[in-house]
Amino acid sequence: MTTVNPQPLWQPDPERTARARITRFQAWAAEHHGAPAEGGYPALHRWSVDRLDTFWKAVTEWFDVRFATPYARVLGDRAMPGAQWFPGATLNYAEHALRATATRADEPALLYVDETHEPRPVTWAELRRQVGSLAAELRALGVRPGDRVSGYLPNIPHAVVALLATAAVGGVWTSCAPDFGARSVLDRFQQVEPVVLITVDGYRYGGKEHDRRATVAELRRELPTLRAVIHIPLLGTGTPDGALDWTALTSADTEPVFEQVPFDHPLWVLYSSGTTGLPKAIVQSQGGILVEHLKQLGLHCDLGPKDRFFWYTSTGWMMWNFLVSGLLTGTTIVLYDGSPGHPDTGAQWRVAERTGTTLFGTSAAYVMACRKAGLHPCRDHDLSAVQCVATTGSPLPPDGFRWLHDEFARSGSDLWIASVSGGTDVCSCFAGAVPTLPVYTGELQAPCLGTDLQSWDPDGSPLTDEVGELVVTNPMPSMPIHFWNDPDGSRYHDSYFATYPGVWRHGDWITVTSRGSVVIHGRSDSTLNRQGVRMGSADIYEAVERLPEIKESLVIGVEQPDGGYWMPLFVHLAPGAVLDEALLDRVKRTIREQLSPRHVPDEIIEVPGIPHTLTGKRIEVPVKRLLQGTPLEKAVNPGSIDDLGLLHHFEELARKRA
Repeated sequence: MTTVNPQPLWQPDPERTARARITRFQAWAAEHHGAPAEGGYPALHRWSVDRLDTFWKAVTEWFDVRFATPYARVLGDRAMPGAQWFPGATLNYAEHALRATATRADEPALLYVDETHEPRPVTWAELRRQVGSLAAELRALGVRPGDRVSGYLPNIPHAVVALLATAAVGGVWTSCAPDFGARSVLDRFQQVEPVVLITVDGYRYGGKEHDRRATVAELRRELPTLRAVIHIPLLGTGTPDGALDWTALTSADTEPVFEQVPFDHPLWVLYSSGTTGLPKAIVQSQGGILVEHLKQLGLHCDLGPKDRFFWYTSTGWMMWNFLVSGLLTGTTIVLYDGSPGHPDTGAQWRVAERTGTTLFGTSAAYVMACRKAGLHPCRDHDLSAVQCVATTGSPLPPDGFRWLHDEFARSGSDLWIASVSGGTDVCSCFAGAVPTLPVYTGELQAPCLGTDLQSWDPDGSPLTDEVGELVVTNPMPSMPIHFWNDPDGSRYHDSYFATYPGVWRHGDWITVTSRGSVVIHGRSDSTLNRQGVRMGSADIYEAVERLPEIKESLVIGVEQPDGGYWMPLFVHLAPGAVLDEALLDRVKRTIREQLSPRHVPDEIIEVPGIPHTLTGKRIEVPVKRLLQGTPLEKAVNPGSIDDLGLLHHFEELARKRA
């Protein structure tokens, strides 16, 4: 692919650049810590990775991180895995998340929106009061630092209160969305052995009520470590026998007490998708998440007290934790609990309009669905407050960039488009939003501060303007402190450090361009390798799904026992479309002309749908395993898939081919 594209889609005007927090940070860091005053973001980034200790010290000072006891040095040991950050320091994440109460008690900390799309505010004072009340009750229940508190909850204010109360007592938070089935939840929670379960009786989605009481009963039976269950009657049902009532536990007027814990004390457990085995239970620290998210949200996303931050997510995805951290910057966060397409595809834009969202985060898939549906968000909604649309989950195709830019430009808006990429593994971004840099179509703006992101060839040599492995050559504070139940660290090591010793290999194909921007090509563990030419699956999806007849697609490269290579493309057609010779020819021609003749699929096969993880990512590796003849129960963890029935199609195809 070529990365020569001298014309940016968007450039920040001088006023936006001057008022950006990252501009002010650079000037301050130049005065106090020797950062370069000139050279803009590229110079600041170079300094941040060359002078890693000084950079992170500057971040803690700029954001006034409150250390109850001081640190001995910034980086005690920088070897990966096992880097030791701010040894000696103690602090509390929840204390920082609630600091804005002191100056803005009566302003909204949260705006809660359900499928009625009517925002309901929760003020900073009310949020702090509920956190204080619940934290005291958790302590009364015997929850001590290090104990796990689990939530089976939708994206509602109660979930934010529960996370912050858990962090306040030094507990370890972990959550799943209530659309996860019992097996999926148990695959996660049984690993960490929670002492408290906070749960709803059900949830509303797509205009319907979904009763989850039977699932909750099963969770209670199968989690023997539970000492208490707290019931939230979202659908109005009574408190079950032996459970505690949420309202009773959060009604006291109690000032929160914040346990001061070591910098590397566990904050929460996140989970990998777990498509081919038990999900990895990824543990991140109070201090590491605090400083990483202050940097990411305060500098890269440019968020502050006047902003309103909305990201469409669920409590089962790291973006929910990232969204909650918006509170660290004094930002009002928008919680939407409902279907992204109810009552119509424009639902998320309606939420943004009604909440005055300034940073609107969504998935690339949603942007492309809006484009395909012919939506005109700025014509149909007042989105004048929106300064930035950010996307993640998968690479935003060039057509998505152009569509967003054109839709907002027609209304006279100067829209900053931030395609970002990171991972659950670090609960942050490796590359993405920079408010002072231009945006090039189909590209992420730059690697993030403090992140020495590179593209490497198999021998560990850096590449420019060529596809290579995404690696990070220095530690980040939010890298996992460990995986749960991985006592010797072998699973953690094998997940990231087995390919290049001492260097984080993430498992994505990327290009770092000579302009310093980044292109993501998809997962490297499901690479398409035809006659020595590697290509990420994302490049094929982007080309094929431009065709109006293709709703979604899945491409797999399968090594054959005879040494051959079979590359099928599975297509889920739009309503009314037919996979006839004309469409087959158009798909092949599109790939041949836009990508490479070598990556024209061997077969194009219609399927009734494309299977995804519970967080909406296409599953490539399990389908590849099925096509190689692996039995379904060994190829995939059934509880990690949104529609298990779709996999039977691939299983049957493998049988026929055998």
